[in-house]
Amino acid sequence: MSEAQSITGEQSIARELTAFQNNILVILANEPMYGLAIKRELESYYGTEVNHGRLYPNLDELVDLGLVEKSELDKRTNQYALTDDGYDAVLDGIQWTLSNVVTDDDRADEINEIVENSY
Repeated sequence: MSEAQSITGEQSIARELTAFQNNILVILANEPMYGLAIKRELESYYGTEVNHGRLYPNLDELVDLGLVEKSELDKRTNQYALTDDGYDAVLDGIQWTLSNVVTDDDRADEINEIVENSY
């Protein structure tokens, strides 16, 4: 049992995920993807290779936690999609981050500018 799986009670289980697992959720917030596409996105973000032995156990744990849904695209390829709970976990992380970063109107304006330029 992982550390994230041992958390119980009111606290969101997503708050106990690793940064790597949270990054997977953020990537899947854009659209469902197959494993190698997720791997490429992570490698682009980290600027280094992401091993299969790191990626797939983390994807499996996110599936077990109900944050990601796994389906078969074909006999060799699985697709991963964010569940509603996974999306809520992403939003929870954003809300927590903003509650600590946005401390005045100037910072709020900077965040608004980032949001406006993101889509």
